[in-house]
Amino acid sequence: MSLPETLAVIDLETTGANPVNDRITEIGIVRIEADGHVERWSTLVDPGIPIPPTIQRFTGITNAMVADAPGFDAIADTVRARLDGAVFVAHNARFDYGFIRNAFKRHGGTFDADVLCTVKLSRALYPEHSRHGLDALIARHGLQCDARHRALGDAEAVWHFLRIVREAFDDDTLAAATARAMKRPSRPPLLADGVLESLPAGPGVYLFHGAQPGNDALPLYIGKSRNLRGRVAAHFSADLRDGREAEMARQIQHVEVIETAGELGALLLEATLIKDRRPRYNRALRGGTDAKGLRLIPNRRKPPVIERVALHGGDPAEWDDTVSGAFRSKRESDNALRQLAERYRLCPVRLGIDPGTGGACLAHQIKRCAGVCAGRESPAEHDRRLAHALAELRLRSWPWPGAVGIPEFDEASGRSAVHVVDRWCLLGTTGDDASLAELLASRPPRRFDLDTFRILDRWLASDAHRARVRALD
Repeated sequence: MSLPETLAVIDLETTGANPVNDRITEIGIVRIEADGHVERWSTLVDPGIPIPPTIQRFTGITNAMVADAPGFDAIADTVRARLDGAVFVAHNARFDYGFIRNAFKRHGGTFDADVLCTVKLSRALYPEHSRHGLDALIARHGLQCDARHRALGDAEAVWHFLRIVREAFDDDTLAAATARAMKRPSRPPLLADGVLESLPAGPGVYLFHGAQPGNDALPLYIGKSRNLRGRVAAHFSADLRDGREAEMARQIQHVEVIETAGELGALLLEATLIKDRRPRYNRALRGGTDAKGLRLIPNRRKPPVIERVALHGGDPAEWDDTVSGAFRSKRESDNALRQLAERYRLCPVRLGIDPGTGGACLAHQIKRCAGVCAGRESPAEHDRRLAHALAELRLRSWPWPGAVGIPEFDEASGRSAVHVVDRWCLLGTTGDDASLAELLASRPPRRFDLDTFRILDRWLASDAHRARVRALD
């Protein structure tokens, strides 16, 4: 068969996007029996919590409208009866399914059904199109929708879409697309239904929690993405990359997201949160607070002639171009020095990366050191070459005379931000001109952070990114 015989097309209006914390405010169901009989039903629902003003404006459902409506407990049996024995159909179906399952769970029961997502069905049948939201389908197919963002109106539009594709495609094509649209995505076993589908598709940072956020427990993992919903779902694909990720997935109970205005904001926030929260399963970005640079000690006769300078939290303006490199660990800086020593025939003992025995170093014996350790050149000659070599590692000069603003804007959400940066130090992020003026007036100090520097250094290497920068007085 091309489509399941008995369908229950459902749409919900809710107080928000989280199926665990938010509640249903309206239910609309269009049930289609195997014999073609269609029955429609809808009701407002008292959510038991206030409806946020933004949601009221979006749906038109106000607190006053639901004040005398039944709570979910009063209609649970009716809802179950209208869904019983039918395939659960909805646009972005796991969102609605998650709200229904959680509503029944709070009611003291359970709910399970086969699920058909018409977003996935549209993608499978019309891969040439990039947008498959309900607004896009209404415009593309001329769907009937008498009341957009009301439960029964949207459910009717979905039912109209199903009738169109049933006529437009042969049974084999539609059956294959339906099978793909009914395939359940992989998800952590302890994560509530609908959580993944409720995540925004824009940029930001996500945190995986093994317990309710807000207590003292550390997050399991922190990540960032330009598409939060897609990236989080990718963590739980059937072919998990390694046992460590599968182990983490088994513990996840909550997903927290922080939306940003763009990719740079997500990168900077991720780096900060990982250092502050130290999640168990993050390997990168957990260090950086021990960052060191290298400085040549002038006119020193005995080794080592290199000192390591603490960088984290310092002001780059105070280094006066005497510090070279920025390294996360001693091993990282030693590796950089070994490469310079080999390229410039420098003495590893004088650099302080080999202990030495009081005579010619091993590198000199194999003709890789010019021989300051064996009296073949003076310390001054060696150190002039060393100074030239260290110049290669100097941090890129700050290209502006002072602080700059790096603006970001996400068209989908309308979210905007300005990242205020000076000498590779993030001074703060603001959302409007008033808070930007306040930030600049407060004159926050420059505090160097290695991860922030590396993020900004890569970001500003792009001509397109640099073109967006604006100097700030």
